[in-house]
Amino acid sequence: MSAADGADRPRDDERRARVVVASTSAAAGTAADTTGPMIAAWLRERGFATPEPRVVADGADTAAAVRAALADAPEVLLTTGGTGVSPSDATPEAVEPLLDVRLPGLVEELRRRGAAVLPSALLTRGVAGFAGRTFAMTLPGSPGGVRDGLAILDPILDHLIAQRAGAGAHGPRDPAAGRPVSR
Repeated sequence: MSAADGADRPRDDERRARVVVASTSAAAGTAADTTGPMIAAWLRERGFATPEPRVVADGADTAAAVRAALADAPEVLLTTGGTGVSPSDATPEAVEPLLDVRLPGLVEELRRRGAAVLPSALLTRGVAGFAGRTFAMTLPGSPGGVRDGLAILDPILDHLIAQRAGAGAHGPRDPAAGRPVSR
């Protein structure tokens, strides 16, 4: 089947994710992107159809890439980079206004874990939450920060997505009766 026939389109039952890398140097080709592929591989291992990460410069390019990724309505959008305090770090500012529901505890845990190894991890200004039905989280641009973020998400990501889809804390709910569906 050719791309024109829909071979590149995800199936209706396929879970989808997007990765945006905010790195001016990687976008310019002067540095390698090491964290985007790590995130994409992690998502694919968990059954998400995930294209190659989109690498963009910090700032306005990141904001445009985040909006474009959200327009595709994936279940998950993870960014990496641009969460520090340098003048060009603006990923939280690109993502935060798009969130309907905020989950600050995830980023608090990310900072706590990182600071146990590297005190400067406290400087990360990430955000996490839902933009519509898409779970979004901004991860640091360092491999260690990404590993910490993925370790936090690993046991809860499916639960987050299910809960936002209406499954509730105890699994799928019968919409007519308002109670959990028997398994």
